[in-house]
Amino acid sequence: MASCLGVGVSLFGASVQKNRHSWGVRVRSEGGASADSVSAVVNGASVVREEGSWSSIDKGNGWLKSKAAEKKIKLKDDVPEKLEPFWDDGYGTVTVKDYFDAAKDFTQHPDGGPPRWFCPVASGSPLKGSPILLFLPGMDGTGCGLILHHKALGKAFEVRCLHIPVQDRTPFEGLVKLVEETIRSEHACSPNKPIYLVGDSFGGCLALAVASRNPKIDLVLILSNPATSFGRSQLQPLFPFLGAMPDVLHETVPYVLSFIMGEPFKMATVNVESKLPPMQRFEKVSQNLTALLPNLSDLASIIPKDTLLWKLKLLKSAAAYANSRLHAVNAEVLVLASGKDNMVPSGDESRRLRKSLQNCTVRYFKENGHTLLLEDGIGLLTVIRGAQKYRRSRKHDAVLDYLPPSLAEYNYAFTQVTGLFHFLTGSTMFSTLGDGTVVKGLSGVPNEGPVLLVGYHNLLGLELTPLVEGFLREKGIVVRGVAHPELFLGNLESESPEVSLIDWVKVFGAVPVTANNLYKLLSQKAHVLLYPGGAREALHYKGEEYKLFWPNQQEFVRMAARFGATIVPFGAVGEDDIAQMLLDYNDLIKIPMVSDYIREANQNSAKVSWIQSFYSRLKNLRRFAFKYFYPNMSSRDLEGGHQLVRIMSLNLALFSPILALGACIINN
Repeated sequence: MASCLGVGVSLFGASVQKNRHSWGVRVRSEGGASADSVSAVVNGASVVREEGSWSSIDKGNGWLKSKAAEKKIKLKDDVPEKLEPFWDDGYGTVTVKDYFDAAKDFTQHPDGGPPRWFCPVASGSPLKGSPILLFLPGMDGTGCGLILHHKALGKAFEVRCLHIPVQDRTPFEGLVKLVEETIRSEHACSPNKPIYLVGDSFGGCLALAVASRNPKIDLVLILSNPATSFGRSQLQPLFPFLGAMPDVLHETVPYVLSFIMGEPFKMATVNVESKLPPMQRFEKVSQNLTALLPNLSDLASIIPKDTLLWKLKLLKSAAAYANSRLHAVNAEVLVLASGKDNMVPSGDESRRLRKSLQNCTVRYFKENGHTLLLEDGIGLLTVIRGAQKYRRSRKHDAVLDYLPPSLAEYNYAFTQVTGLFHFLTGSTMFSTLGDGTVVKGLSGVPNEGPVLLVGYHNLLGLELTPLVEGFLREKGIVVRGVAHPELFLGNLESESPEVSLIDWVKVFGAVPVTANNLYKLLSQKAHVLLYPGGAREALHYKGEEYKLFWPNQQEFVRMAARFGATIVPFGAVGEDDIAQMLLDYNDLIKIPMVSDYIREANQNSAKVSWIQSFYSRLKNLRRFAFKYFYPNMSSRDLEGGHQLVRIMSLNLALFSPILALGACIINN
């Protein structure tokens, strides 16, 4: 697969070179072989190739070809194979103003088409073996609507964007054939890789239409507020008046549409750090809003009157075509729906699509508008990974397809998602050195894997977030927790699920607990987190605080022994003490109406009663304390795991020193 390069399309070359944004075009040899990467950029870099010269754009499809079949593109040999934790996803460094600047470059010169593909330079070279991602734009047609996500997506995908020139009048069927030809070509080159289609609004209809016509190609559709509900738009009564509006008044239409289609506040907060003091944050948002308003006039050149009228007709035919063929869509689908979409009823449409499509997942963003991909609060790659939609082969592999969290994801997760919890229960880690000395921090835990962390699962598993955060902050290590498979099946989701804590658990490394996954993790020398007591310990009943529910046969020890893994037993205190249970599952199941609800909720759950409901009162909000015991034995030294069980079963002896430390922390 070819990677992105920065060659400006000839029609826009002059204007692009004047602007800091540059755009790439995929390069192929005449023989059809794709290059893994090319170092070329017109504005500021050189095209690396062997003898020969590039021809003009062939048939308008955005591919540059060499004149002779024997001319081959020089390939890079430094394609990265993996990402390290805290990698830079670029989120917050690009704003909506950059979108307007880039879109303006594409519309400065008259261009009647045809549509073409380009690759954004910011996407760079993806990881080795990454799939291709094709972005299908909304009504603007510029293909710049993914600009906030170019850098992040470029790490995991070969990104290409479809540009539909302002004056182009290609009918919907023609656009379908264009995209269809591209995916068939890519499928022929890499039949075992999925092809991602990210459709924004109108592009969502286009993606569904292409998928319905190609059921045998492995497609993953990411639909952002798809316009399949265009016929039910609350703006339908206004559209007929646009044609009769005088040209002089069309200048006002972009201002009106901008506030209807987008959520201005969300657009203005893209590059505003949540850690800023309230007054500084307010000032920054005010400045961004003030700077945003002058750019709205550019919408008149991006979507002039005749183009707007054409796009509305195109949108109507696209929605009708896509809706008539939903039954034929076999692709994996992720729908992103906004709660404040004033253009189309995206929330209701997401629920309809979830029922109509064979394999559809929904993520709901209640505070965002129609232009979801240009607003704050969504990192597209984060959402894709949290919904388990990122894969490099025909089947998702939670171990091999995993990407570690970026720095932006780390900061967001542990400030916005679990920030209050961390503030109230700020955890402290202690570990044991080789001489038996207990020290603050994780220096006693080996840096090199494979390492198996084995411990007691506290109430509701609340100790997970400080544990994962501590290892990332202090050691830069992602702890790969093996979790109950029910978390990965989607049975716990509502009809309009938002990005939840369960999604973040997946982003930060959780995998379903299976022997195959444990084998893969240990073979990769990972730090693996295992709770032998599982959900039974986390959902324990009254009077079972700090009580182990471990199976008699510790099968994980045999697996660890095979790889010579170091087993580190640990304990955490404070969590089981924050609340006193008044009614647990055994009490609630005796109440007639409540018992029926619990049984119904647990009907489709696998091997565990997930509604271990209880009423409790806050007892003692306290800090959590962790102690990692000295790993003075490898798994090969354990006799069938019994020694480890004996260590963890001595609850009072194990927890008493940590309780004393926790008390000192609280008192001080």
